Amino acid sequence: MARSREQQDIPKAKINKESLQKASRLFYYMGNQKWKFILGFIFLILTGSTSLIFPYLTGDLVDAVKKSQQEINYIGMLLLVLFIVQGVFSYFRVRLFVDVAEITLAHIRTDVYKNLIRQPMLFFTQRRVGELTSRISADISQIQDTFTSNLAQLARQLITIVGGIVMLFFVNIELALVMLAVVPVVSVVAFFFGKYIRKFSKNVQDKVADSNVIVEETLQGVQNVKSFANEFFEIGRYVTSVDNVKSLAIKLGKVRGLFFSFIVTVMFGSLVFLLWYALGLVSKGEMTPGELTKFAFLTLFVGGSFGGIIEQYSQLQKALGATDRVLELLDEKPEDISMEEKPLPPEFVINGNVTFDNVGFNYPSRPDYDVLKNISLTAHAGEKIALVGPSGAGKSTIVSLLLRFYEPQSGSILFDDKPSSDIPLSFLRRQMAIVPQDVFLFGGTIKENILYGKHNATDEEVIAAAKQANAHDFIIDFPEGYDTLVGERGVKLSGGQRQRIAIARALLKNPTILLLDEATSSLDSESEKLVQDALEKLMQGRTSFIIAHRLSTIRSADKIVVIDKGQVAETGTHSQLVQTENGLYKKLSALQFDEELTLN
Repeated sequence: MARSREQQDIPKAKINKESLQKASRLFYYMGNQKWKFILGFIFLILTGSTSLIFPYLTGDLVDAVKKSQQEINYIGMLLLVLFIVQGVFSYFRVRLFVDVAEITLAHIRTDVYKNLIRQPMLFFTQRRVGELTSRISADISQIQDTFTSNLAQLARQLITIVGGIVMLFFVNIELALVMLAVVPVVSVVAFFFGKYIRKFSKNVQDKVADSNVIVEETLQGVQNVKSFANEFFEIGRYVTSVDNVKSLAIKLGKVRGLFFSFIVTVMFGSLVFLLWYALGLVSKGEMTPGELTKFAFLTLFVGGSFGGIIEQYSQLQKALGATDRVLELLDEKPEDISMEEKPLPPEFVINGNVTFDNVGFNYPSRPDYDVLKNISLTAHAGEKIALVGPSGAGKSTIVSLLLRFYEPQSGSILFDDKPSSDIPLSFLRRQMAIVPQDVFLFGGTIKENILYGKHNATDEEVIAAAKQANAHDFIIDFPEGYDTLVGERGVKLSGGQRQRIAIARALLKNPTILLLDEATSSLDSESEKLVQDALEKLMQGRTSFIIAHRLSTIRSADKIVVIDKGQVAETGTHSQLVQTENGLYKKLSALQFDEELTLN
């Protein structure tokens, strides 16, 4: 159901020379499977062509009744052979198309993901995750359906229409002209009528979904509803929504009634008219019963294909739209990241000296707002640098620039006096580790999450890292130990447990530069103590940048850099800064001290 709704939202593309040329790029992903696709198309043509022989043989079988049993047996055997041959053709057509489609789509999925995961952070800030996952799921599924089914159906129906009409004229020219004046028109009208009903039905479903959202919201927030005495308001909102559903559903019922009336009256009426006209020709001796049978079957084939080809054309438009969106992802320029884990070359090994030299930065989405203005600071190897300041001052942006998630608009960032742009991204980031405030854990086991820091680490190394991070004790308390599943985003663990696993992951990576982005701000006192102790072990011998709102956690920092409105306001140690008259750090420190006294 979810996939169906996603596929409904895929935009349609016009079928023209440009869109078809763009879609032809997909054939590149077939590789050495192109011969299967061509052979499958040959079997498709054979399947469509042989299906048109069935009405002829059926008509001959009817006429054979007046001849002999031998003639009946002969035509019956021909029909049996026809079905066997068509079954063989259909098997190879489906088998070849599925093989080609799955191999091709596996290559497309892989390339899309490879390109997607290597996009810069700017790319992900400008797009929603739901949209990107839809590209990989719904869009590629639409292309898959086209390769395995829609394309074959479209070609088959074209063969049926063209071949069927030609054969109808061979059976009876007069009746063929009457049929072409009636059946195609009725089939097309029926298709668009049905399409209108499906669209109307979707609107009703959307309104029902809206009413369900009201129920979900009010039940989830029932405490707010009752505390504000707003039961009457929510009831009124729900009643209004239900009335809208009722009105639309009643209109849908009227439209569906008209549609069924149309089917019974017009479609069946037109078939009865054709049958009446044909029987008149039979009674005059201008047609045999066998020719009437041929004509009836051919008419049904052609009429059904007229209605079906419009649907397949619509699906092809969706496939071109999906192809366009997938190719957009493939055409996005990725970061220059190594596709394999290579040994770290000596010339790119950094000792941990970091310099910000008059760095200015604004996010591309807000070009008029300078987040950082002429930031200059220096960190020597092994130093602990604390970044403090009000929310929105630019502290997290500094961390993002260190990781080269973004590039500064002015100034430069140096590692061991070497411009950051001179160090390949993969080699630079491999020498850094971050422990964020909101730790993200993958939905596997605890061991797998720790190993994310070093994939080839031994069990002994994993356990040693966990012990240093004060995580080993709580891990072995679980029945499955290190094989405990953490759940989606680590929901089965507490905040402090997640933080300590993240620290163990960073310890296993053994980074030169450590980035701590408010790693203890959301923890209770007991968890904070354990995490802080683990962080102290982690920071030993490493250049560390610590973002902290709790100033008590960074008093031992070698240097505290106070950031205010994107600029360096003050720099010094804790003891130096608390003595600065009218200093921002002194005010922040005094404010937090007062708050702590109040809480105690």
